[in-house]
Amino acid sequence: MRTRTIKIDMLARVEGEGGLSVSLKGGELEDVRLHIFEPPRFFEGFLRGRRFDEAPDITARICGICPIAYQISSATAMEDALGIVVGGQLRELRRLIYCGEWIESHALHIHLLHAPDFLGYDDAIQMAAEFPDEVKRGLRLKKLGNRIMALIGGREIHPVNMKVGGFYSVPAREALLSLRDDLLEALDEAVATAKWVAGLAFPSFETVSNDVALREEGEGGRYPLFGGRICCNRGVALAVSEYETVFEEFHEKHSHALHSRTVDGGVYQVGPIARFNLNRDRLTPVAAATANELNIEAVVANPFRSIVVRAIETVFAIEESLRIIDAYDPPPQPSVEYEVQAGEGFGVSEAPRGICWHRYRIGENGEIEFAKIVPPTSQNQARIEQDLRELIPSLLVLNEEQMKWRCEQAVRNYDPCISCATHFLKLEVHRE
Repeated sequence: MRTRTIKIDMLARVEGEGGLSVSLKGGELEDVRLHIFEPPRFFEGFLRGRRFDEAPDITARICGICPIAYQISSATAMEDALGIVVGGQLRELRRLIYCGEWIESHALHIHLLHAPDFLGYDDAIQMAAEFPDEVKRGLRLKKLGNRIMALIGGREIHPVNMKVGGFYSVPAREALLSLRDDLLEALDEAVATAKWVAGLAFPSFETVSNDVALREEGEGGRYPLFGGRICCNRGVALAVSEYETVFEEFHEKHSHALHSRTVDGGVYQVGPIARFNLNRDRLTPVAAATANELNIEAVVANPFRSIVVRAIETVFAIEESLRIIDAYDPPPQPSVEYEVQAGEGFGVSEAPRGICWHRYRIGENGEIEFAKIVPPTSQNQARIEQDLRELIPSLLVLNEEQMKWRCEQAVRNYDPCISCATHFLKLEVHRE
């Protein structure tokens, strides 16, 4: 009986160092494993014993692409523990800096990391020879997102201005208005991006998934960045503190990163498709009109079409930024006053790749006694492996290089942590 092992040694910048192996026996799929073999980073461990107000700056170092997700999740968890309510213009500023992160992250992924997969290029540099305008557009959008983060957060990478209770300082109205003209131009470019990626050729592949995302309650609810309840398309709506009653982490021997599942063993997905499927009615006007014009289905079931949903979310993030800037009135104080006390708090926010959940316990002296962080990529790992199990049987008619290409593309559908801009993976095929 013929056995083949397809091995991709290095999936770098996918939650650190990782690879992929596929085992085939007698023409049937036997096993799929997404290997995450970077040594553990121990962020939860070295948070213990640090002051609670250090958490936003420490956790921001987990990721250079989406530090705001970790800052807001950790800050809101600490605020939950201390009974702090951050509202009004301070809350709006947090939405604005989060929009900046979505813009830069989605623009990077769409134009430089994922589009080459669909167009047959090894990397964005090769793609730029025939699609220079699209690549330049992606760089402009990313730069604008970084500008928003720097203006509010103090710098583009690992911003330092956010704190428990709000910010250390807040921008003047004139500073935010300086972004307005560029945002208006970017809105047109984001719509053009959505129309461009909607015209790409997508593999015929659909899944039945358990979509999990935040959703704000009530008629005035907005497309989720943070706040609201953790919901899924199967009727579950949880308070942030109830996350562990439905979801749990577990260890797979082939991965140093924990996987996630529902407590009854089910696989689920977080990220753009899950958010869109659960919150399409919360889109801003131009984003909603663009989705309707492109005839995006009511429930997106093809993970390869995540690139289109990211483009719609980019339109939303730019439009939301404009709304916040136009209504901005600098608050009298940059943060809320509070007293330190012992407590336990929970926080969650929608990173570009999906929900990022935090839980902390702090003592009376303000030191962190317990920390748990569940990033979106760990929640999507089991979903990625399941996609590959369902997809690979249809790829058996392809040669090894074509199969490798499609498998890499399927992994990149989820933009796992920092996706790779170049197709550098090694493929080894062993036949018996």
